[in-house]
Order: sequence, then structure tokens, then C-alpha cells
Amino acid sequence: MCFIFISNRSIEQKALRANIRVAIIYKLYYNAFGTYIEPKYTIMEAGMKRFKITDILIGALFTLLFISIAVVITINFRPLYYLDINLLHIEEDSGLGKEIIRENYDALIDYSSPFFQGALEFPTLPASESGLIHFTEVKNIFTSFYILGAITLLFGVVIILQKAKNKDYSYLLISAITAIVLPLLLALFVSIDFDRTFVLFHKLFFKNNYWLFDPVTDPVITILPDTFFMHCAIMIILLVVLMSLVFLGVYLYKRQRTGLKYRKNKGLKF
Repeated sequence: MCFIFISNRSIEQKALRANIRVAIIYKLYYNAFGTYIEPKYTIMEAGMKRFKITDILIGALFTLLFISIAVVITINFRPLYYLDINLLHIEEDSGLGKEIIRENYDALIDYSSPFFQGALEFPTLPASESGLIHFTEVKNIFTSFYILGAITLLFGVVIILQKAKNKDYSYLLISAITAIVLPLLLALFVSIDFDRTFVLFHKLFFKNNYWLFDPVTDPVITILPDTFFMHCAIMIILLVVLMSLVFLGVYLYKRQRTGLKYRKNKGLKF
């Protein structure tokens, strides 16, 4: 028979109000033989087991991974632009044929890849020196996403394998919540005023005004309307949200399958 002694009544009341269910209420208790046993966790420690700082760090890592993957996929998903050629009436606005538009866009996307070696050359369109410098800066940003994606993917795989080995799935929920916050904020800004968000983005990531194109010297800008970049932003947001929902779905599946409510029980951690 086990007798539990409360050494501080106020702590007991706070624990009951918070409905914190723990095996040990406070410091010490008697076992069946009347021996003092030091508990493994105090009330505060038991509550903190459901929430760890490392989960936040892991959530930040997966957020960067999701964003990197979404950016890389969107950059290389050329059907989005091909669809916009008709949807945004790019032929009419630029005065160029569809095939010319596509081959120049393809040349730009090919150049933006970190695996492409050489200078940017548009098949049929002229380009100014400042315009070419801007596209070089854009390529450097895209390359950073490739590198960031590779690094976070490596760490992410290690974390997933290690957590699965330890039967610890708590990070899935935190990662899903963390990863979904940023794209939702971005979606809010895009929906309120995309033009201002677009300008702010360029001012943050570029230290010059080379992103302000003159259609006479850089006619490529006529085939890259702002609305296309808005569609790219929407696609990135949707991809990040989708990956977040996958994490959330796995978490809920694991939780429902085991029927566990709290973070730690029988070796499983939620």
C-alpha cells in the first residue's frame, strides 16, 4: 500500500486546478515498505515533459526544409508559367509569340539552376548589364535554397529515424504548427497588398535597384508579370501548408492508433 503526503497544500490545489495528472504529486512518498522514494519528476518537470525547447528547434528546422522544398519545386514547375501565358495574356501584353516566350523563360529557369554552368543568354531577347546582374543575384538566392534544403533534409532524416527509434512523435505536432505559421502570415500580406509585399521583398533581398527593369533594354520583364510571381507565392504557401498537414496527419494517426492522450506513456511520447 502506498501513502502520499502533501507537504504544500497550495501546490496540490494548483495541480488539481490545472488537472495535471502525474504519478508523483510532490517531493517524497512512502512505498509499501515505508521507505522514502525520490520521485523521477516533480509536478513542473512532469508538465514540461509535454513541451520541450528541442521540439521548437526541430520545428524551425522542418520549417526551413518545407520552405526550401516548396521554393525549389515552384521554381522548376514550368507548367505553372505555361498556364499563365494564356491566363495572364502574356502574348498580347508582350507582343511576342508563345514559342518565343517559352524558350526565353526556359533559358532563364535553366540558368537559375545551381547545376547550370555559364552565363545567361536569352535566345531572342536583349538584356542590359544591370538586368544580367540582377538575374545572377536571383540565381544566388535560389542556390541558397538548394543548399539549405539539402542540409535540413539531411538533419531531418536523422531526426525522423532517431525519433521513430525512440517512439517519440511529439515533434510532429510542434513542427506542423511552426511550419504553418510563416506561410499563413505571408498569405495574409499577399492577400492584403501583394504589390507592397513584392516591393518589400526586393528591398530586403537586394541591395540595389537592378530589379527595376526598363522594358526597352530588358524586354524579358514584359513576359514576367507581377501576377505570375503572386501565383508562385501562392504555390509555395500551399506546398508548405501541405507538408505541414502531412506531419499533423501522421501525428494524429499515431496518437489515435495508440489511444494516448499525454506526451509520455508506456514508452510512447506525444
